[in-house]
Amino acid sequence: MRKAGFIYDDIFLKHETPAGHSESKERLLHIVNVLKKSSLWAQLIHIKPRKASYEDIGLVHDISYIERVKKLGSGYLDFDTYVSKDSLEAALFAAGAVIEAVQKSAEGHLQRAFCAVRPPGHHAEAHRAMGFCIFNNVAIGARHAQSIGYKRVFIIDFDVHHGNGTQHIFEEDDTVFYFSTHQYPHYPGSGRRSDIGKGGGEGYTYNVPMESGAADEEYLSVYEGLLPELVKKFKPGIVLVSAGYDIHKKDPLSGIRVSDEGIRGIVRAIILSTATPVVFVLEGGYNLPALGESVKITLEEMLNN
Repeated sequence: MRKAGFIYDDIFLKHETPAGHSESKERLLHIVNVLKKSSLWAQLIHIKPRKASYEDIGLVHDISYIERVKKLGSGYLDFDTYVSKDSLEAALFAAGAVIEAVQKSAEGHLQRAFCAVRPPGHHAEAHRAMGFCIFNNVAIGARHAQSIGYKRVFIIDFDVHHGNGTQHIFEEDDTVFYFSTHQYPHYPGSGRRSDIGKGGGEGYTYNVPMESGAADEEYLSVYEGLLPELVKKFKPGIVLVSAGYDIHKKDPLSGIRVSDEGIRGIVRAIILSTATPVVFVLEGGYNLPALGESVKITLEEMLNN
């Protein structure tokens, strides 16, 4: 059995969103409840996140944007990204969770890690919030990984929505490979197949747009057939995964039709594509039963492969 870490703290529940908002604390409460009722809970290495410093956040985000978040207090950063009085603290710990997972992996304490965090991150641009995301947790984790010796980082994003923020942050960088499958056309409108990076980073962005209605067969053909060769060719030191479970067929924000077994196949293919540490970071997923089961499946695969 592999050493798998589960990184979580109740601080993430203090990020309050308005009534009826899709990205609510109930998501994490349900995940934890499902896991505690299973035998998995006792098999995981439970880790508390560190609090990211503003210097950590500044590895990715503009100082002017960080100051704007600090000064807002509460209110909307964009039309669907809400900040409550404790959201900044939660966002610092969300980024810090990925930093902690990367650090523990580098020190040999973990082979796999799952960061059960909120607010999510992959839509956050260097200069602005977007799509429920305040800071780009995976991007910050990638830069931290590079600062401690992981020269090449491979990011995989299977959220139903394209990770525009992550792509834009790294699109001119040949040391970070960004790979995404996502429904297209769909929010946020980015992620065309022709988006392959810019300048020195050309060829290090790889988008696979999926039509509404795509299901297990289409996804597994990509994750089992295409992804392993890309990872092998890039030779990363660590793999970070934006794990968006809104690809599930029961999700209200998705036209993608992936089943529980499809989730299992995607996660297994990711893990088997590399011998390096793999860190999964929660992004979307808004049907609570499907989300809880998907995370449980992910952790089963992390422990067994």
